[in-house]
Amino acid sequence: MCSGRVDLAFVLKAFANGMDGVFIGGCRLNECNYVTHGNYHALNMVLLLRRIMEHIGLNPERLKIEFMSGAEANVFVETVNGFVKKVKTLGPLGEGEGIKRNELKSRLAEMSKLVPYFKLVNQEKLASRLKAPEEYDALFTKDEIDKLFREMVSYYIDPEKCQACMTCLRRCPAEAIVGGKNRIHVIDQDKCIKCGTCFEVCPPRFASVKKISGEPVPAPIPEEKRTLVRKGKEK
Repeated sequence: MCSGRVDLAFVLKAFANGMDGVFIGGCRLNECNYVTHGNYHALNMVLLLRRIMEHIGLNPERLKIEFMSGAEANVFVETVNGFVKKVKTLGPLGEGEGIKRNELKSRLAEMSKLVPYFKLVNQEKLASRLKAPEEYDALFTKDEIDKLFREMVSYYIDPEKCQACMTCLRRCPAEAIVGGKNRIHVIDQDKCIKCGTCFEVCPPRFASVKKISGEPVPAPIPEEKRTLVRKGKEK
């Protein structure tokens, strides 16, 4: 398949399944037969994920992308053999970095959950077309990624404004919103993928979904206080 269809989630899943390294091979840049030029997207995805790996303590050398033509079998063999040797020197995933298995599993699971957020925040850069390898390191910097995590966005439904219209509940792709008819909605932060769908679809007349950056999310209201009492129906 086209290297442009290799998703962040695919690579993270490979690591979560115990792969010690991931190699992606694609057609040479600017030689795509289609207008999509998906190999540029693959390159940008790898550059982003290598920074994310670095942030969570994994050696970014475990992920490699190389571009070559279908006629360059020798280049493919040499590149793959070199990558295999490199990964062997790094040792098993996590073990080579001094990360315990359970902790590694937890970190990868958290990164997988955040894939939609990573794509949304970096949408413009993921679509860019770099001209030379010298530009690679500057596309996603360590400071940018540190800031991305430090100022992580979260979403919260204001119980004082929620009208239990169920719009956000129905549209949430992660089924992270708890609620129902005449029940104030609550976002399950453990399930939330930070895609912002709830924020976008909440009717402006209610504006109950709040976007929070770099601050803790308020605790959800207790279950027994989630019944919505409509004005004019109070007894």
